Amino acid sequence: MKKLFAKCNCLLLTAVFLTACGGGSDDPEPTPTPTPKPTPTGTLTISAPTVSDISTTTATVRAQVTPSPELNVTNRGFCYSTSDNPTTADQKVTTQLNDMLATLNGLTANTTYYVRGFAESALGTTYSEVTSFKTAEQAGSDLENYTPPTYADDYRNISGWAQRSKWNLANVHDPTVMLADDGYYYMYQTDASYGNAHVAGGHFHGRRSKDLVNWEYLGGTMTTVPAWVKDTLNNSRARFGLPVINSPQYGFWAPCARKVRNGLYRMYYAIVVDNYIQTGKANNIANFDKSWTERAFIGVMETSDPASNKWEDKGFVVSSMSDKGTNWSRSNTNDWSGYFYYNAIDPAYIITPAGEHWLIFGSWHSGFAALQLDAETGKPMAKMPEFCTTKAELDKVMKRVYTRDKNSRWQASEAPEVIYRNGYYYMFMAYDGLDVPYNTRVVRSENIDGPYMTIAGTNVTTNGGDAFPIMTHPYKFSTGYGWVGISHCAVFDDGKDNWYYASQQRFPNSAGGNAPNAVMLGGVRSIRWTSTGWPVVMPERYGAVPQVTITEADIVGTWEHIDLSYKYAEQRTSSEMVFAADHTITSGAWKGGKWSFDSATNTLTANGVELLLQRECDWEASPRKHTIVYAGINNTKTYWGKKK
Repeated sequence: MKKLFAKCNCLLLTAVFLTACGGGSDDPEPTPTPTPKPTPTGTLTISAPTVSDISTTTATVRAQVTPSPELNVTNRGFCYSTSDNPTTADQKVTTQLNDMLATLNGLTANTTYYVRGFAESALGTTYSEVTSFKTAEQAGSDLENYTPPTYADDYRNISGWAQRSKWNLANVHDPTVMLADDGYYYMYQTDASYGNAHVAGGHFHGRRSKDLVNWEYLGGTMTTVPAWVKDTLNNSRARFGLPVINSPQYGFWAPCARKVRNGLYRMYYAIVVDNYIQTGKANNIANFDKSWTERAFIGVMETSDPASNKWEDKGFVVSSMSDKGTNWSRSNTNDWSGYFYYNAIDPAYIITPAGEHWLIFGSWHSGFAALQLDAETGKPMAKMPEFCTTKAELDKVMKRVYTRDKNSRWQASEAPEVIYRNGYYYMFMAYDGLDVPYNTRVVRSENIDGPYMTIAGTNVTTNGGDAFPIMTHPYKFSTGYGWVGISHCAVFDDGKDNWYYASQQRFPNSAGGNAPNAVMLGGVRSIRWTSTGWPVVMPERYGAVPQVTITEADIVGTWEHIDLSYKYAEQRTSSEMVFAADHTITSGAWKGGKWSFDSATNTLTANGVELLLQRECDWEASPRKHTIVYAGINNTKTYWGKKK
């Protein structure tokens, strides 16, 4: 062994010698000196997080990032853990603003957590001091003592004007919702109601709630039609030599209310003139004059106190625009070629993180348009023409941001609702007729004016096309009649990144009785966000169920599963799915698949699909009770489920 060791050493020395001599070549070239990287400059501080609104499973955290002017912060947020020195390798949540505010979800009850802010820049990752907090104890009786909402879904016996104090969410159509300084959520809407009950009380009716379950009716916000509507209409008609319309037939549609700043709220509203262009006569078969009906107008009103329900009208914003000049002829009532290029209804008002104010609007005619507004007045920044005659004129003042079919002037999409969250603008929209097939879609963009993309990456601003994913669709669980006509939504949050979806929903005709499909009940549902940043809407309506920690044991058992794939005017029905304790799926559409559960995010992964869980009210049960629901999406499909 000693001789072998010596021999190995000799071979090693020979190899070293040959390498040093370079195999007999000339002297080696000197190794170039690397250029030193510039030393990052600037400073960055992060305040220690403050923690509030601590529950058993959530907590709200806030901190301030302060970079020097020359330093660009590329990412920021909070990291947290049950260990006392959390880093970005632990659980984290990111934010978009230096004034960081976020909700930590999926926490464990009665547990101490440590949280600190972080920010990434040329300096690397900077951390704040650590703040600790303890989640609330879970009361074992929370769910046992839960009292579900008691109001009836079938409100037909209290639908009349004299019963309005009992309405709660009865007679809701095209809602818009905002959270005000007084802690109330305010909801406003189109005038439509079962039996036209609203005609007795003005227009753009309001109600309010502090818990999103119990709503107090407030009444109409507009008592008379603003004079500017008729004046603007007839001034324009006079320029084309058309007769005056002395008594226009008005429709009052789809407002959008938003808080602008402390002490200032704006409501954009649409007033439709339902008279024929050629003769000015009211729109009915007997009066049809082979022309299209007149335009719609969007106006704006303001208040400093929504609780007063007193709004001051601020006048004209924009009207429907055409590129056809005086060619307003229509061959027959089945001609849907569309005189107006953009229809001035269904306004969506949004203030961007940079402080820009925008209005996105449109319904059926060619798609949705984006119009930038002056922040102080709420009116368009560009001077609006009295009337456009060409597409080029339209393009000077507004931009098309979505179209279902770029070759069609008449397409079944309407009611854009735009919100901003974590670097993206999300545009929700309604598809198809509102009686039964109504369904909700969503696309997103990094810019307010597009391009907006589907979950599969299709550019629907430039190319047009169907929006995906599907958020809501006509559906039915195993009991009850289910719901149809679920769309034209409001999307809003509580200021702590908890988001909600509100819309109308209707009974199918199978519900029986007098005009069941004319029932328009308001439905508020929770929104959850997938790991890739897409929203999903919970299948059951929000019922203020205590969010007691969900465990793997809660998942085991029988569920009702719905494939929410698009079927025009058809209710998607549920089938049973069984999740076994050994993490297999033993029955149902995904039989043979496996499941796993992440309790930190309440995410059930089943058959490879990410499903977000939440405790909600089982509205179909009799009596109503709490249950667990899920919602999930992939590129082509949406799934809903409910624990039996």
